Amino acid sequence: MSDTVVSTRPEVSPTVGEEQAVVDRLSRLNRFLPVWIAAAMAVGLGLGRLFPGLNGALNRVAIHGTSLPIAVGLLLMMYPVLAKVRYGEVGRIAADRRMIAASLALNWVVGPAVMFALAWALLPDQPAYRTGVILVGLARCIAMVLIWTDLADGDREMAAVLVALNAVFQVLAYAALGVFYLNVLPRWLGLRTESLSVSMGTIAATVAIFLGIPLVAGFVTRTLGERRRGRAWYEERFLPKIGPVALYGLLFTVVILFALQGRKITSEPLDVARIALPLLAYFGIMWSGGFAIGRRLHLSYPRTAALAFSAASNDFELAIAVAIGVFGVTSGQALAGVVGPLIEVPVLLGLVYVALWIRRHFYLAKRKETR
Repeated sequence: MSDTVVSTRPEVSPTVGEEQAVVDRLSRLNRFLPVWIAAAMAVGLGLGRLFPGLNGALNRVAIHGTSLPIAVGLLLMMYPVLAKVRYGEVGRIAADRRMIAASLALNWVVGPAVMFALAWALLPDQPAYRTGVILVGLARCIAMVLIWTDLADGDREMAAVLVALNAVFQVLAYAALGVFYLNVLPRWLGLRTESLSVSMGTIAATVAIFLGIPLVAGFVTRTLGERRRGRAWYEERFLPKIGPVALYGLLFTVVILFALQGRKITSEPLDVARIALPLLAYFGIMWSGGFAIGRRLHLSYPRTAALAFSAASNDFELAIAVAIGVFGVTSGQALAGVVGPLIEVPVLLGLVYVALWIRRHFYLAKRKETR
């Protein structure tokens, strides 16, 4: 959804007009994305306040604990990005062991530990909110990271590999890590403990729905499209047509999320602000750490961006589903889960622009100097 989404060129790395500001080369639709996001938030809040029964209506039909409208928005948001992935290059990209090792460490060792520390430091007197925030930190991203990486002109193929790895570890480790960070580690540290009961099957089903369906659809679309019409047609004609659908899916999802919790968000602003504090710190720490490690490993800008956004993004649909399933839809844990993406969307969008600025002033400038 950067210029690669709406332009007619299949960009891998910038080679033309590098001295021109990246934002100036974005389409009008993408250039004003912060405005559209803000408008979507406002519309969602307005709907939630105007129609008190909207929450129940939207949740009446759910897909594995997630409201059907949210599920539809997520699938629409994911499909165009995954249709852009060059799956034939995934094997070569996955051979970068340094990148894979760094991502696994950031996502499954550093990330949960950072969120645990922030939750206890900033929410010591709010056990329900604290637990919800920790659940968000444990749920590694399998969806939105593809959007942020694409917006930042990152490596889509690498992002797809990292998402696949996170999906596997999500199924295998989420429940165990939940028990560890909510029960075992607090007991060792003499802190209050919380119980968590969630099955591996629940997590596997969530991953299969929100990653598996668009992944298969994207793979089939690219395979058949290239086989019948060729890569040039597929990337220069077809992808620009479906690219904006990802943005529409993102905006639709934001509207529904804010509508579902509109009354609670507007009636309890101080609680929302408190929940936001550890989340804001977390996104900044993890993204900066990922970018710093990428620079340390001398990774290219596209791969560094993929690493940073993978580290900073979270699987909010899983965190919300677990919080609702274990603690209830009106619980503080569920509210914390919902606040997660409400904070993540504008913050990660802002970091997209930071990443584009870094690329222009450090990566492109350095290449220009060495010519």
